Amino acid sequence: MYKFFLEIPSINRKEQALDYLNEHIKFNSNINGTGGMDKCLKEITYEEWLIEREKKRDKEYAYSINKVPGEVFFLIRKNDNKLVGMISIRHNLTPVMLKFGGHIGYGIRPTERRNGYNKINLYLGLLEAEKIGLDKVMIDCSVTNLGSDRTIKSLGGVLERTEIDPSDNTLTNVYWIDVSKSLQDYKTTYMKYIIT
Repeated sequence: MYKFFLEIPSINRKEQALDYLNEHIKFNSNINGTGGMDKCLKEITYEEWLIEREKKRDKEYAYSINKVPGEVFFLIRKNDNKLVGMISIRHNLTPVMLKFGGHIGYGIRPTERRNGYNKINLYLGLLEAEKIGLDKVMIDCSVTNLGSDRTIKSLGGVLERTEIDPSDNTLTNVYWIDVSKSLQDYKTTYMKYIIT
């Protein structure tokens, strides 16, 4: 049985992180939940991104650049020490993010999809959301992203609305998850895969 844990990005994972990004490019796949790490492909170095991420964890700094504080994690499969996914968690939302964007963004590398890993990723993300004091989280996804839609529903996501996101003109489902209820209801299902 595979086991997973979340890890704060570090220089030790630089090669795996860049490989993760390049795999998305190779498969012409959207890059989600990286907290801006995809900028390492063109705009900044991985090392610069790490510094930026650390700064954005600080509330005062994040607000000073019109952002919200947040966390970004790598999803690591312990069995082979492989970076298989990422998840980002915003501590709070601006009025715009309350419409679209939400608290959590996530993704799994293309060659590791359809294995149920994103459900484990989201469960781990909810554990982190609870640690920072979030009672409920908003998550959205395109109506055509059936995998993400199933992931959200599998952890108790309740559909609030379906609406066109004006930032990309995409019909989007907006869900809310009660953090403590989800963690309790799905503990037996997911904790066996998790190293905390």
